[in-house]
Amino acid sequence: MERTPTLKPLLLLDLDGVVRRFPPMPAELAERAFEPSLLLRAVTGEISDEQWRHAVGPDFAATPGEVIPEALALVRVARRQCFVALLSNATTQLEADLALLGLDAEFDAVFNSSRLGLAKPDPAIYRRVLDELGYPTAVFCDDTAENAAAATAAGLDGVHVPDTAALRTALAVRELIPPTVLLILPDRDEAEELATELLEAGWGPCAVHRDMLAGEDDAEDVDWVVELTTAPDGLPASAHRPELDDLAERHDGFTSDG
Repeated sequence: MERTPTLKPLLLLDLDGVVRRFPPMPAELAERAFEPSLLLRAVTGEISDEQWRHAVGPDFAATPGEVIPEALALVRVARRQCFVALLSNATTQLEADLALLGLDAEFDAVFNSSRLGLAKPDPAIYRRVLDELGYPTAVFCDDTAENAAAATAAGLDGVHVPDTAALRTALAVRELIPPTVLLILPDRDEAEELATELLEAGWGPCAVHRDMLAGEDDAEDVDWVVELTTAPDGLPASAHRPELDDLAERHDGFTSDG
C-alpha cells in the first residue's frame, strides 16, 4: 500500500458498535456465533464468512447491520483534518457489507482482520496498520475496552468508546474535530439574550455576530450566530453537540461547525 504523508493525524476506528450496529440476537444463537475459537477462525481468515455461518447453523442469517448516523457524521467531520481508517475484526464479508451500507467511500483506508490474518487485541495488528500507513502512532477508538487497552500497550492512544457520546468527546478533546459550535438563530435580540445566559452558565466565548448563509442573497436572510468554543466542564463545545442541537432547535435555529 502506498505510504500516506503524515501531514494529518491518523484516526483508526472500530466498525461494529462504533459506526455500525446490529439488532439484538437471541442468546443461544449469539453463544454459537461468537464461540471464541470459531469466531477467531472467522475474523483471521482461516475460514470464510460463508463457512462461519454454515458452522453456526441455518438460523444465522446474513445481514449488513445498519449505520449509526451520528457516528458517521463524526467520521465525516474528522476526515476534514484527519486520515481516517477503519480497523475491524471482521469476516471476509466486510467489504461487501460496507458497499451495501454505503460506507465503502467513507474511510481513507480499510483494514479487515480476515485479510491481515491478525485480529484485535493482538498487538501485531496495530503495528501492522501503522507500518502500512507510515505513521508512528494514532488515535484508536473501539467499543471493546480490551482492544483499546491493547492499542495503548502497542504505542497508540487507545480510547474505549462505548457509545457515540464517548466517541464525540474523545475526538473533541483530542482536537480531531473542531472545538467550536455555532448556534445560528433568526433573531438578533434572542441570540444576544441566549449568549448572555450561556456566558453566565460558563460557556465561552459566546460572541454574537451576523452571518449570511451560503447561497442567500437577501439581507433579510442574515442570521445571528452565537459562537461557542468551550463548555462549562472545560471540554470543547463540540463534545456537547447534541445538547446544543436541542438548544438551537428550541430557539427556532440550528447548529453548524465552527
